Amino acid sequence: MDDSATPLEGLDVLDLTTMVSGGFSTVMLADFGADVISVEHPTYNDPVRDWQPRSDDESFYWKSLGRNKRHITLDLSTEDGQTLTRRLADSVDIVVENFRPGTMESWNLNYETLSENNDGLVMIRLSGYGQTGPKASQPGFGTIAESMSTFTHINGFQNSRPLSPPIPLADLTAAMFAVQGAMFAIYARDVQGRSGQVIDVSLFEPLFRLMIGDVEAYDTEGIVPTRTGNRDVRSAPRNLYETEDGYVALSASSQNIFENVMAAIGRDDLINDSRFRNNAVRVENAEELDTLIEEWTRQRTTEQAISKMEQAGAIVGPVYDIADVFEDEQFAAREDLVTVSDDDLGEVTTHAPVPKFSETPGEVKRLGGERGQHNNEIYCDRLGLDEEEYQRLRDEKVI
Repeated sequence: MDDSATPLEGLDVLDLTTMVSGGFSTVMLADFGADVISVEHPTYNDPVRDWQPRSDDESFYWKSLGRNKRHITLDLSTEDGQTLTRRLADSVDIVVENFRPGTMESWNLNYETLSENNDGLVMIRLSGYGQTGPKASQPGFGTIAESMSTFTHINGFQNSRPLSPPIPLADLTAAMFAVQGAMFAIYARDVQGRSGQVIDVSLFEPLFRLMIGDVEAYDTEGIVPTRTGNRDVRSAPRNLYETEDGYVALSASSQNIFENVMAAIGRDDLINDSRFRNNAVRVENAEELDTLIEEWTRQRTTEQAISKMEQAGAIVGPVYDIADVFEDEQFAAREDLVTVSDDDLGEVTTHAPVPKFSETPGEVKRLGGERGQHNNEIYCDRLGLDEEEYQRLRDEKVI
């Protein structure tokens, strides 16, 4: 056995996507060894290539989403482009697409066609609303999905307007569900002997699935969750507390941790207080409890508050920005930041693959490359096109 092998080595993926949901799903596969062929239009960049922040003409977002992949160009709307797509699909395990439902069918690139010579093919279909339902044919972006999922409604403070997340949360969540769906399907194919299949992933459903207990609570009790800021309706204390120079994050979801917090701030007398004696009443009196804790934290620096609470056995931590991450010993010990050499940017630090594997860890070999960078090796070496045909397709802007 090759000791250097990554867990998905030998898994071939054809990435027909643009933007975040598709790109993040396939980069997770690529980080763990899958050979991902990323397709872009011959003329138009993936929009992510133009996203801020940038260094000259290079988008850091693209460098991250495009890493570890091979990049080719292909116009899927042309007859020759569709022929090449079908040929590529003949020899891969997974095809990922995130066009508006119906688009792939209009190009004669539906699952039945792509799997005609590859009955083990798994196809991930990412879209705003899924492949079925009255909204299926409508365009959908993550901001709308976040709102539909109920996440936006509960995000924010009680007297504030709802808040959308500052990252493409719905796209990233959908990508993770797409990856696990693909692995479920590969297991069903390779272990259970089943055929390939289609994985239908919307942007709104994966994030909605994270709203644990809300469906049951509404169905049985009519409970509609509301915005609670940094508090948690399930336990108290749980909040961000101001210090002399910043904030600390604190969570005490069990009785013994709550008692440790009270010991840390010198208020053991509150442990048996009728307002705080158990979690149920603490939730009802969370504002009073938070005020007492913050009176203590405001008289100390973040470092002092954390040190004192940790000594007492409380669960507490700092509120980091990205600069703090680069200096933190836990991130360093976990090797969560790795440095790679990039043709455009030189030596660049990037996220390490997550999660950690004891025997077959992922790796970052390269950051996102140039559009069409690997055309020759895919079309000539993999598909066997001769030089004349390859040049014709280039001249006609099929590739």
